Amino acid sequence: MDNEEKSTDINNIDFDTLVDIETIEIDQNLPKQQRIEQYLLQIKNPYCFKVGDIVVSVSYSEDNVTLQQRIEQYLQNL
Repeated sequence: MDNEEKSTDINNIDFDTLVDIETIEIDQNLPKQQRIEQYLLQIKNPYCFKVGDIVVSVSYSEDNVTLQQRIEQYLQNL
């Protein structure tokens, strides 16, 4: 995926252009690599898609902090 897809601002995206992940169909009989390719072809932008009426924007941190550590930090700050 290119950097443009990674940096998609969900505030500036047309909801109707997003792929609904619930509509994606993957042939489970295919080898893993081909299933991944099918998913990427169908989702178009794996960093920004929708689930029903909800827009999902995926990003990753480069600071090596685990998800569990982030959740713990979040809960400590409540």
